[in-house]
Amino acid sequence: MADARVLFDDKTGCSGWQAAHCAAAIFLVGTLLPAIATAEVKVSDFGKTADGVSVKEYTLTNSEGVVVRLISRGATLTEWHVPDKDGKMADVVFGFDDVAGYESKGNGYFGATTGRVANRIAGGKFTIDGKEYQLTKNDGPNTLHGGVKRSLDKVVWDGRPFENAKGQGVVFKYVSPDGEEGFPGTLTTRVTYTLTDKNELRIDYEAVTDKATPINLTNHAYFNLSGAGAPTVLDHELMLAADNYTPIDDTLIPTGEIASVADTPFDFREFHKIGERVEKLNDKPGKGYDHNFVLNNQDGDLALAAKVREPKSGRVLSVFTTKPGVQFYGGNFLDGVKGKNGKPYAHRSGFCLETQHYPDSVNQSKFPKAVLRPGETYRQTCVYRLRPNE
Repeated sequence: MADARVLFDDKTGCSGWQAAHCAAAIFLVGTLLPAIATAEVKVSDFGKTADGVSVKEYTLTNSEGVVVRLISRGATLTEWHVPDKDGKMADVVFGFDDVAGYESKGNGYFGATTGRVANRIAGGKFTIDGKEYQLTKNDGPNTLHGGVKRSLDKVVWDGRPFENAKGQGVVFKYVSPDGEEGFPGTLTTRVTYTLTDKNELRIDYEAVTDKATPINLTNHAYFNLSGAGAPTVLDHELMLAADNYTPIDDTLIPTGEIASVADTPFDFREFHKIGERVEKLNDKPGKGYDHNFVLNNQDGDLALAAKVREPKSGRVLSVFTTKPGVQFYGGNFLDGVKGKNGKPYAHRSGFCLETQHYPDSVNQSKFPKAVLRPGETYRQTCVYRLRPNE
């Protein structure tokens, strides 16, 4: 088995942002550096799972008064309070008030870290080095977001708050044993959330394995820039830095084609209202927007993937990623489940921008690599920036 310490100790050769977070994560192998301050990160009990496991809540606050809350179940983003153009604060992400809500059937992966393989795997199976692996199917004939009982969104992670020059945050760690949800290899994963004074929430992912295994991690936050529980996002304006997308079949699996967005409802190269052309997709697979967009930047550098603006509040969400794709989901399957403060999350009242590999990459040779091998380190970064009038 690969030594997990290569991911979490000070011998990684990390530099820049990695150095700060490598230091913050020393606790994962038993040593917490005294230099890491935790006073500005409030830690409290969020409740217990149905199995009696304690869930922690972490509250981050920056110098602008922006508040982010996270819980250890699913390394989940539960709240993000940001100002509008007049300075009025609102929580713009979906979630629940208690653990039972997150464990309920109504939870559409709200704010969670999803994996081992986010998005869909065709037939719930794949082959690596000549060996076929069969997973549990939980989305028609396919496997979605890592499985059923022990996918990364459903387990309780170890968390440790930190503060450094870039901001304050939480490092979450989870060790997924060989065979969990049918995936090969013991996978050790770390997810670091950092709230900066620039009103950015930076999410850094790292993982190592002792057997070749597919991996595709993302955050599944649902946003409504008018405030979570507002009736629609169809009035939000979206821009995607993508000239192409991956068409899907009737089960939402990519066909393998990389198609131009030109002259289609998928052309968001300039700002369009989310609802402007969505009706053209009502009778198509996905019943609206639930598609992977092939980002123009494919070199692994952190680059702009998307922007969303809500004209009335003036709030603007900018999304940056090192990954080659982003799944834009328009809330087509939201059905009015009641979330925080009893507010219903109605049909198309939230959107997701999930930065990741293309769906089913493990089965599609023409798509970017999605297999992690022993001796390698999986890394990716996503930055969500929320500011008014940007």
